[in-house]
Amino acid sequence: MTRLRKLAVSTVALLAVHGTASAQNCDRACLTTALDRYLAAVVKHEPGAAPLADGFRQTENAINVRPGAGVWKTVTGLGKVQRRYADPVSGQAAYFGIVDEGAASAIVTVRIRVEDAAITEAEWYLARPGDPGLNGPAQPGRGPANLFNPDYLSANPPPPRATLPRAQRLPRAALQRIVNSYFDGITSHDGSVIVAHPGCARIENGTIMTGPGRPSADCTAGLETINIQMVAARRFPVIDEEAGVVLAMAVFIRRPGSPTPRNVFSEWFFVEDGKIRSIYAAMFYPPADLAVPNWPPYTGNWPLSAAPAPQAP
Repeated sequence: MTRLRKLAVSTVALLAVHGTASAQNCDRACLTTALDRYLAAVVKHEPGAAPLADGFRQTENAINVRPGAGVWKTVTGLGKVQRRYADPVSGQAAYFGIVDEGAASAIVTVRIRVEDAAITEAEWYLARPGDPGLNGPAQPGRGPANLFNPDYLSANPPPPRATLPRAQRLPRAALQRIVNSYFDGITSHDGSVIVAHPGCARIENGTIMTGPGRPSADCTAGLETINIQMVAARRFPVIDEEAGVVLAMAVFIRRPGSPTPRNVFSEWFFVEDGKIRSIYAAMFYPPADLAVPNWPPYTGNWPLSAAPAPQAP
């Protein structure tokens, strides 16, 4: 093996262990600071106040947005629920909670990537009042179609971030396997394969979905008949080993022939003693012709609309 090839193989092995080379340039404190600077810049409506890289890319519910547009105009403050997590291995950090948009609010996940001391990516998942939900647009007298409930989330937020003792921490690969078991349980319609505590809670856009009187007894129940064919485009961008928290993103693809729309979601998994204790989601329901998730891997971009493409005038 030539010296050049040995160097290439060593580099690939290093990236396989550590994510990206640039991730090594930004530790937990660096990532958290970058996230705070970014959020503060958004609130101030000043992209120049954040260390944005040349070619910085941002999406909001899968739509590309230039700096100064979208949330840069609408977000006026951080809300009652604020959680921050960092992953020095992947070079990414993320926020989950509520943001204020004037007199209104949104439940959000915000992910950023830091490379060479600059923010190269930002990805927003926003749930807002009045957005379409599982059964389409909101109907009078039926409440939010997308289960939007910031009041419940404020009263029942995720646990405050805590640094676990080293003896209680799981390796990132184990945390990802535990979280992935949830998606496998949905795809196989078999809750028994999910590695979770009995009574594990799932809160979707601020609404509790498990427990007495809810659609499911816990996060493993009711999967035999769930209208999901597969969990596509699975990603695990932030694995906070110190906190035992994993951010996962994917697309729920419905059963063939179902008129129910896809939904694109960010889910925060809180793992305790090697099992999922709770899940908090911020998700949206894209129109049929919107390519999602609009980040690699680009494997969730179906089904598209059956309507013909528009013709040029």
